[in-house]
Amino acid sequence: MNQRQDFDRAPHNRARGNSAEECAAAWLAEHGYTVVERNVRTAAGELDVVARDGDTLCFVEVKARAGVQYGLAIEAVDRRKQRRIARAASLYLAFKPYPGPCRFDVLGLDPAPDGWEYTLIRNAFEL
Repeated sequence: MNQRQDFDRAPHNRARGNSAEECAAAWLAEHGYTVVERNVRTAAGELDVVARDGDTLCFVEVKARAGVQYGLAIEAVDRRKQRRIARAASLYLAFKPYPGPCRFDVLGLDPAPDGWEYTLIRNAFEL
């Protein structure tokens, strides 16, 4: 059973999100990222993945879609969602300062015949 089947068979949205984030963290690690933390909760919201890409700290929003009828997964990260992620990242940095550069990435997981098709947008938006 591939990881997308785990997503499709998940009993509720929270389980689907966890399944997608597992796949995303593995994919990011395969592509040179070092995952620092996952599912970080702040008063402003949750950060899906906090990772390093070289010396850059990345706040990675993970979006997965079961089908394409509502568009690509990355299209779900609208301005409102970006502001929420930025506020959560600001709170994260207030408690865990980072001396290097930071950026916001979005990783979309869309259905493909053999599992997932991954779309990564580095520096997807700015504060």
